[in-house]
Amino acid sequence: MHGYGPMPQQPTTPRPSPATLTTVRVILVALTVLSCGLLGWAAMLRLAIVTRRPRDWFLLVVVVALNIGLFAFIMATPDDPDQMSDAAALFMMLWILGLLAGVITYYLYAEIRHYNTLGAPAPYGAPMHPAPPLPYQQQHLAPPQQHQPQPQQHQPRPQSHPQPNPYTAPTPPPTPKPAPQRLDQVRAELDELSDYLRKESNGNSEGEGR
Repeated sequence: MHGYGPMPQQPTTPRPSPATLTTVRVILVALTVLSCGLLGWAAMLRLAIVTRRPRDWFLLVVVVALNIGLFAFIMATPDDPDQMSDAAALFMMLWILGLLAGVITYYLYAEIRHYNTLGAPAPYGAPMHPAPPLPYQQQHLAPPQQHQPQPQQHQPRPQSHPQPNPYTAPTPPPTPKPAPQRLDQVRAELDELSDYLRKESNGNSEGEGR
C-alpha cells in the first residue's frame, strides 16, 4: 500500500538511436519482400511488442492467418506452372501483393508514429532515471503569503562629529614671545653703537686740532 503519496513511476524504456531503428526496419521490410509476404508476421510481431496495443496484436493474428492460408494455397497448386489456371495465378499474385503492401505500409507507419510520440532519443551513455516522487509532507504546501509593501519612512540621519583620538596628546598653542624685551635690547645696542660713533668722531676731531 502506498497511502496518500504519489504512485511510483514505471521506468520508461529509452528510445533507440535513429541508426538502429533504420537498420531494423530495413531488415524486416527486406525479409517480408524476399519471402513474398510469408514472413510478414515478423514485422507485425515486432510492432506489437513495441507498441503493446491490442489492435496490433489482433493484426498480428490476422497476418499469421493470411500467411498460413497463402502457404496452404501455394502447396495446393500444381508444381508445373502450365497446369495452373490463370485465375489461380492471378488470385495468388493479388494475395501476395496485398499482403506485402498492407504489412509494410502499416508497420512503417505505426512504428514511426509510435517513436515520434516518445520524443527525441536520449544521448548515448546518459542513464534514464525517473524523477523521484515527492514526499507526502511537501505535497501539502501552505498557500503563499502575500506581503503588502510598507511605506518606508525616511528618518534624518544624525550628523557625526569627529571624535578626538585619546591616544594622541593635544599640542599646546605656541606662546608668543614678549615683544618689548626684544625692543629694549635693540634700543640698548643702538645706544652703544651711537656712543661708539660719538667717541670715534670726537677722537678724530681732536687729532685734527693738534
